[in-house]
Formats: sequence, structure tokens, C-alpha cells
Amino acid sequence: MHDESRRIEERVQRAHDQRIKPAIYAATVPFEVEAWQAPGEPVSFEEAAAARYTPFAMDTPWGPPWGTTWFRMRGRVPAEWAGRRVEAVIDLGFVGDWPGNQAEALVHLADGRPLKAVNPLNQYVPVANPADGGEEIDYLVEAASNPDILKDNFSKVTPMGDKLTAGSAPLYTFQRADLAVLDEEVFHLDLDLQVLRELMVHLPEHEPRRHEILHALDRAMDALDLDDVSGSAAAVREVLAPVLAKPANASAHTISGVGHAHIDSAWLWPIRETKRKTSRTFSNVTALADEYDDFIFACSQAQQYEWVRDNYPHVWARIQESVKKGQWAPVGGMWVEADGNLPGGEAIARQLIHGKRFFIEHFGVETKGVWLPDSFGYTAAYPQLAKLAGNDWFLTQKISWNQTNKFPHHTFWWEGIDGTRIFTHFPPVDTYNARFSGEEMDRAVRNYSEKGGGQRSLAPFGWGDGGGGPTREIMERARRLANLEGSPKVVIEHPDDFFAQARAEYPDAPVWVGELYLELHRATYTSQARTKQGNRRSEHRLREAELWATTAALHAPGYAYPYEKLDRLWKTVLLHQFHDILPGSSIAWVHREAEAEYARVAEELEALTAEAVAALGAGATRVFNTSPFDRAEVVRTSEGAPAYVEVPANGSAPLADARPARLVKTEGRVLDNGLVRVEVAEDGTLSSVYDLRARREVLGDKGNLLRLHTDLPNYWDAWDIDKHYNNRYTDLLEPTSVEVVSEDPLLGAVRVTRSFGKGSTITQTITLRAGSPRIDFETDIDWHEAEKILKAAFPVDVRAAHSSAEIQFGHVQRPTHTNTSWEAARFEVSGHRWVHVGEPGYGVAVINDSTYGHDVSRTVREDGGTTTTVRLSLVRAPRIPDPEADQGRHRFTYSLLPGASIQDTVAEGYSLNLPLRVADASGASEPVISVDGDGVTVEAVKLADDGSGDVVVRLYESGGGRAQGVLRTGFPLAGAQVTDLLERPLEDAAVEEGGVPVSLRPFQVLTLRLRRS
Repeated sequence: MHDESRRIEERVQRAHDQRIKPAIYAATVPFEVEAWQAPGEPVSFEEAAAARYTPFAMDTPWGPPWGTTWFRMRGRVPAEWAGRRVEAVIDLGFVGDWPGNQAEALVHLADGRPLKAVNPLNQYVPVANPADGGEEIDYLVEAASNPDILKDNFSKVTPMGDKLTAGSAPLYTFQRADLAVLDEEVFHLDLDLQVLRELMVHLPEHEPRRHEILHALDRAMDALDLDDVSGSAAAVREVLAPVLAKPANASAHTISGVGHAHIDSAWLWPIRETKRKTSRTFSNVTALADEYDDFIFACSQAQQYEWVRDNYPHVWARIQESVKKGQWAPVGGMWVEADGNLPGGEAIARQLIHGKRFFIEHFGVETKGVWLPDSFGYTAAYPQLAKLAGNDWFLTQKISWNQTNKFPHHTFWWEGIDGTRIFTHFPPVDTYNARFSGEEMDRAVRNYSEKGGGQRSLAPFGWGDGGGGPTREIMERARRLANLEGSPKVVIEHPDDFFAQARAEYPDAPVWVGELYLELHRATYTSQARTKQGNRRSEHRLREAELWATTAALHAPGYAYPYEKLDRLWKTVLLHQFHDILPGSSIAWVHREAEAEYARVAEELEALTAEAVAALGAGATRVFNTSPFDRAEVVRTSEGAPAYVEVPANGSAPLADARPARLVKTEGRVLDNGLVRVEVAEDGTLSSVYDLRARREVLGDKGNLLRLHTDLPNYWDAWDIDKHYNNRYTDLLEPTSVEVVSEDPLLGAVRVTRSFGKGSTITQTITLRAGSPRIDFETDIDWHEAEKILKAAFPVDVRAAHSSAEIQFGHVQRPTHTNTSWEAARFEVSGHRWVHVGEPGYGVAVINDSTYGHDVSRTVREDGGTTTTVRLSLVRAPRIPDPEADQGRHRFTYSLLPGASIQDTVAEGYSLNLPLRVADASGASEPVISVDGDGVTVEAVKLADDGSGDVVVRLYESGGGRAQGVLRTGFPLAGAQVTDLLERPLEDAAVEEGGVPVSLRPFQVLTLRLRRS
């Protein structure tokens, strides 16, 4: 047989594109359209309905950036359309096919009920199957003219990311607003052809099935009357029916499809627009559920449900009904799909607590899995926290974006730092926006790593990265692929069902131990430093407010614990941990608002904490320690003078006139407190840090070396830092001034000022305090660079085989060598409050109060010694999507801690991030909670969420070894329970001699509920 593949394929494509697709709508009549441009921010339906509208013609430009235009559309269904499927078809002037980053609209009935959204590939709204015709149609359409931030494919800087800079020129030209008859036979023919063509081209040339489909398509085209597509569509479908009816192979891979609409809670649009996106997408989804009984939609992010509940009650009611029918599956159990690395341990716990409680309260559904397809890597603390919240499974997708190494598993057990394992799936379809295309189905089978062990994978389907959701076309594809020869089988089902079957068929799946590191988007540990600092400060302020509010509730008569305020503030912080806000990868508008929100949160929490402390009684100046460790350190009084204090963990003490055994001597640029001696060189770097206790030099080269690198990644500016950044740099070694600014015996300090680049300045106060080996670098940067990254280096004279970086409820170890491509790919990594490097018998830590990104490397010197260098990433200057990212003022502190064990480092990490509070208060007589025993660390102290008055304490083992201790209370204790994260009892805890004995495995997290007498 002659090979006529090319002729047939080209014939089918032209006939499909030029004849069949245009015939899907058999007849049309235009709407009569009027328009009203809403001034400023979006308005309510009631305000829009009362506005004055003016006539609007098709092909007219509309929509300033970030504007809202309301269109009134009126029409009458022609009588001759009686009994046929009638739809409104609306094209706002869509650009391409992605619904998430351009014009969108929500169609309302005249009484305000939302019907459905319109998006690029979902432009219809069902009208009716009128029995008699003549139905009057009256719609109000809320159209958002959101700019296409990605129109230049991330290659050009744009001012469109903020309404303050975007201008007012119209962005779109309205193309179509019609009533139309859907020719259902042609509609289905269109899908038949698409599915068969795509299946065919992805089958191997030698497969008979490919050629069978090819020649069936050729015969189908012979049956097509080009002058009467509608009249011949049924005959064409009859030709194709036999090849569509052939069943899949018995061993065919099974793909579990679940509807999905990944809606970023903010990204290339502000939070206010996400509130509208949820209403549009959820309207689409509930409308689709009415058409397809077999449709199931999985939706995460309790915050988005709450927005719909509060702003779109009609849509909320439809969601509740869909949940009852089993077509809507709440998943994820988190407040938002948070970043997978940067939130603190207690914050991830609260993400799970607030998310799961919302779904239980409003739907009677307890979610069973963590749904995080799009975060930029995942902390090794997740398995334990997920299980403690009552989850059985974990889903991820983004790890498919690895730049260097292909992740080896798709179905596996993920083991966290404490040894907890959770069943995990990474869909081989490599997208969370699947459409069941032939290319996707082929990729899913080819990619699947578990062949021979498992036989199924999951595919989230629907338009996402901004919403839109599944469409009827995708559902029709799924139906055709349910059992089709040459293709994997597709079954629509709940993700819980998929995970149960996958686990049953593959219980001995392979194990991945430790973090799921994404070999891409490494700059998200640093971009938008003020957003990250706002998060870090908020997490610690929340801890402080809860501790002292609990103390006041127990010891101050008449004080009322602020449940509602703390709940609301926690949810604000959790929202801003979304995986495009906290990582710094959103437009300028998002980060401008985030900084304002963090300032408001700080003000409220400061007031709550001050109120709680004041409730304890006035009369003396006391120092309050929110850290879980006893502290003896120098603090500044309310007058600004330094004072030395000793304060118990989680407690307070009078501000006494104490003196440590050793004071600070300042001689020129040399600071010496008897523990360490610090020498500042003429160029402002540290020329020596000598540990007087260990009698050894700490540094292997210049300390606190500031290095400015060129930073232009290959593609994603705000997201990525590529390895070549390290090849071009300037060391900042020419200070404007180096001066001694404090010779106080409690606190010696040298200030170094530098000017560099395009008008940037950095002022650092290097401080050594009495009684502490910690050296602080209080930093004030006025930053005006572009496409640069600033790093601070500490070359340490230790031969460290690995670095240890704090993560949630523990730390991870990473090799300092690059023997393999996996290690070499970790050239930029994340950590929380500290990084520790050491050799047997001696360690050094670098601590920070708001920095996450860092790198660790080592070199061998000519003298044979080894220098291990820790470098903090301080600030970046990406220009896309926010051209002014990180510009302006930054204030933060980082520290060098010589001679530090892991436990020393943990304690100092808390101390730097939880400054002592000096206040006029008599204080409680003893801490609410104290722990006898090393390694048992208190992370949270609060009152139980149910209002019972019970005290809830979250503890963890922080050193990486076993720990035993006794938890003691500053109140009469009647009983104790071990609970899950949601404070539900798991078992009774022993109470012995007024305390609770605690025994923890490495990095174990334990929640105790304490009942008061």
C-alpha cells in the first residue's frame, strides 16, 4: 500500500478547521448590547444594575487595565429555534486560549443570579431548549479587563502589574455577542475527529492501529458534504464509530481524571481579582455538573470558598449542592495552597488546621490529602504534619519542572525528617491543567516510572493558573477515552478513590527520603524581601501574642482571650503564604498590598500583646521572653540604654541592674567580650573572629564579605537564579566609612557604610554584646540595583561534610560537596532561622531574622585546611513581573555564632527572631509552660480553639536526637491529652507530680491539651 499519510492528515486538518468547526453553531442572531464603565474598583451587582447604560457596538475597544465594564445584553430566541439547544456566545476579544491572564466575564440574570463565566475556550452560556421559542433574554455581564502580563512571554518589562502604573488605554476589542443554535451533531463530530487525530499522530508508525485510524478518517472525509456539514455530520460519525468503539488493551494504563481549576490566590492579578475569579470558575463548574452526571471536581483552598460564601451566596449554594451530590470534592485541607518551603512550622500546622476545619464545618467533609501541585519544592517536614492533621496522601506536580535531574518516581512513599511516611503521587501527565489531548495521554504513559508496579496515575483536568476550570469539550474527550484502543483508559473519579486504589495495587512503592527539592525557581527564597520579612515577623508576633494572651487569661481576672482577632490575623498571614505571594513572584500590586497588610497585622498584634501584658498588672518594669529557652542577654530599655537581664523561657523577670561575668572591651576596631574577639578590617570586612573559649580562629578568609552578582536568569526573572550568576560579580571592599559607634561595656559596635552600583547604600552595625559569642550585623540597605543579587559570605575554617539548615520543626542536612548532579543542582537552597556547619567538636552558625535563600560550598586551602563558606542571599532586583521589585529600603539583622552546637543555634535562632519585650507590668509569678529536659522545644502556647479554656501546647524535638523531659505548668493541672493538630484527642497523657513526662523521637511534633483544675 502506498503511504498517503501526509495527504490524509492535511485533508482532515483543513476540513476540520475550515468547515466543521465553523459549523458548530448553525444559526445566530446578535444581542442588543449596552455598556457602563464602572469607576475605580469593582462594584456590586445592585450598583451596576442601577447604572445608566449607553449603546455599544461590536468591534469597539473597551476595558482600561484592571477596569470593570458591565454590559447589558438583550435578545429574543427566534420562534423557529423551538426545541433546539440555544446558547449565548460571547467573545470579549480574547487573546489566545489561556483564561487566567486576560479579559474574563461573569454572566448574571437580571435578578442578580450568576449563571456562568465566559473565557477564551468557554464562550457559551446555556439558554434553553425552548418548546415554543420567543424567550426573552436579559443578561448583565460583569467583564474584567485584566491585562495580559505574559503577552511578551516574560521577555519585556511591563508597567501593567499595578493599576497605579498601567494607564487607561482600552486593552480589548469586543468581537461577538450572539444568541446561537448549537448543532449537537457537528459538536460531537468535532470531538470525534480531535480525539482520533491526536491519538493517531502519537501512535508509533509501525502500529496497525495508527493506520486503521488514518484510513477511517479518510473515509469519513469522503462522507462529509462540504456544502452541508450539518446534514452530513451523522453520516461522518457513523464511519468513525467503529474505530471509536474498539476497546483498550487489557493492560492499558488507567488515568484517573479529576476536574480541577488551579486558581492562584494572587499572581498576575491582585487578591481582589481572585475573589471574582473564584465566582466565575465555580459558576462554570456547577453549570458543567448539571450537564454531566459523571463529572467530579476537586477544589482546594478554604480561603477561596470563604470568599465565595461571603460575596456570591448563589454560587455558594450551588457548591454546597454539588458537594452533597458527590460531584464536588473539597481537597487539600489547607487555607491556601501555600509555598512549600517558606512558611514556618506552626504556620503550616495552622494552614492544615484552618483548612480542614472549614471543610468539616461547612460541608461535613474531612479532607484526606494534601493537594499542592504548584508549589516550588516541598519541605521534608510535610509528611509528619500532613499525617498529624489526619491526612493519608500527598499530591505534587511542580517537581516535573526540574532543570537538571528527572525525579525518579511517580507513586511513592515520602519519608519526612522524623521518619513519618505518607503515600504520595506525582502525576506523569506533567500538568495540573490537563485537557486529555493525545499528546498528554501519550506523555502520561511514557513518563510513568512505576511500570510493572502500579498501573494507574492521576490527571487533574481543566483550565487553570487563573481559573476557568473544566469544559464540556474536556468531558467529551474523557468519555471517548474511557475505553479506546491505543490510548490509556480514562475514568473520572474522586482523588480519594484514586489514592486508595493506587495504594492497594502498589503498597510496596519506593521510598523517597527528605525534601522534594525543585531544581528551578530557587530565587523564590529571596525575591521581594519585604514580603518575606513581613511573613517572618508576623509568624513570630502571632506566637508572642498567643503566649501572653494565654498568660493573661490564666492570671489576670477579667481578661478575655481574643479568639476572634487571633483567628482573623492568622488567616490573613496564611493567605499571604500563598505560593505566588510569599515567594515574591507576583505583580507589583500584590506585593504593595502585602506590605500594607503586614504593617496592619503588626500594629494589631502589637496592640494585642501590649493589652495582654498590661492586664498582668502595672507597677514595675519587667522583661518578657517569648522564646522557649532561658535567656541571659543585653537588652535595650525603653530609654534606649543597654541592660543585662536573665529571663526564663516563656516567662518574665524584673529589669534588674545585673552585670555579666565578662564585659565588652572596645579598642579601635577590635571588640572583645572574653568569649570571642572580633577584628574589623579597614575595608569593613571581618579580618578575624577568634574564639577565646576554643582558642581557634573561626574564619578562613574575609568575613561578612558583601558580593554583588549579575543576576539575569534564562527565563523566569522573579523565580529563578541560574548557576551562571556566580561567574560575574563585584566585591564591595571600598567603604565610605568605618567607625566605632559604641564602647559601652555591655555593647560594643562598629558601623560600616558603603555606596555602590546605581546609587545604592548599605549601612551595617557590627555588634558584640556582653555575655554572648553572637556577632550581629544590623543592616540597613537603600537598594537601587537592577538584575543583581547581593550576598554576604562567611568563610569558616571548618571541614564540614554537610550543612544543616533549619526547616519547620527541625532541620535538614545537605552535603557540601558536588559529587553528583543532584548535589550540584542544589547551588541555592532554603533555610529558616539558621544554617550550621561544623566538624567533630566544633561548629559555627549563621543566623538571620528574615532571610531564606543561601548557598554553602567548601574549598581546600594551600595550607591543607578546609574553608566552608556560608553565604546568605540578602536582596535581589528582578524586573519581571514587577519592574520595581525590592527597590528601596530594607532593614534586617543576621548573625555569626562561633563555637555553636545545634542546640545553641536553635536557641539563638529563637532569640534573634523574638526580641525581649520591656514593659511596665508586674507580670505572672511563673511561666505558663516550662520544660525540664534538653531538646524538647515549645513552639506554641495558646488556649484551645473550642473555647473550653484548656491550654494547648505544641512541642517538638529540635536537635535531631531522642529527647526526654517533663512539661510543667504555671497553673493547677487536672489532666492532659495527646491530640492531633486539630486538637482532637488521640490518647491520654500521663500526669506525674504535677507535670507531663514527654519522650520524643528525633524531630517529633507533639500537641498536648492541658485541662486546668
